[in-house]
Amino acid sequence: MNELRRWFEARSLRERRLLLAMLGLAAVTLVWAGVILPVRNGLSASRERYTEAVVRLGSAQAALTQVKAIQRRQLQPLNGLLPDVVRARAAGASLTLASLDVESPDRVRATITSARAGAIMGWIAGLEGEGVLVDSLTVSPAGGNLVSAQMTLTTRGN
Repeated sequence: MNELRRWFEARSLRERRLLLAMLGLAAVTLVWAGVILPVRNGLSASRERYTEAVVRLGSAQAALTQVKAIQRRQLQPLNGLLPDVVRARAAGASLTLASLDVESPDRVRATITSARAGAIMGWIAGLEGEGVLVDSLTVSPAGGNLVSAQMTLTTRGN
């Protein structure tokens, strides 16, 4: 340490000032890169995760509210047989059923070869509101903005 001090004191006043300025700038750079920047990035990432968590919480609460509303509602029995109801609701939603196979009186398998995804999902939501449940659903692209869907539908309680 004494050697370093002697070396420093052997420098001219101008050199000592430049060395001190350099050490000061190096210290500021190290503090910036080693403390301030990681803390800032961590806070930014925390804010993003918090925002995403709040959005997910809101979505979950909205879905829970819908589920509770459905559970509180007293569903009326279907007006007719399940295949007839599915055909009628599909026609009402301007969807063309490629096939409708009856597996049992309260279970059918339906295929739609080409429709907008939003139209199919809206139709399914309408069916579920009437007591028809989706047991299985496969949606795949059908070209352009269209999709095809294969589903198994059952009546509530089965």
